[in-house]
Amino acid sequence: MSELSIGQLAAKADVNPSTLRYYESIGLLPNTDRKNGQRRYSESLLERITFIKIAQHTGFTIPEISVLLEGFESIPTSDRWEEMAREKRAQLEEKKKQINSMIQILDDGLNCKCLTWSECFNKIKTTGTCS
Repeated sequence: MSELSIGQLAAKADVNPSTLRYYESIGLLPNTDRKNGQRRYSESLLERITFIKIAQHTGFTIPEISVLLEGFESIPTSDRWEEMAREKRAQLEEKKKQINSMIQILDDGLNCKCLTWSECFNKIKTTGTCS
């Protein structure tokens, strides 16, 4: 497999070179060999970087991604992923409920024609909405 410079790997992975340096510094990517003072990466790291990006996009934190990649030596990767994905999904469902509630409050406020907070509060108490 060919070796790539940091710029080449970053371009193929669609990330900034600083992102690769950061991933390396926190252990998400292995420390690389250097040739003539330059980092040289195996092209096989593209799969790992893609996984990291997908995990971040799904809401996993860096420490959680680290566990997904290396955290349970005795648990197969697929089982580890399933366990953590179920937990993350439950967390996201709770966030979704909170966001929907916040949106509803804002929508009610945008539809409110009251002139004072007390008038609005009284309407909410009696009818459940200010509209």
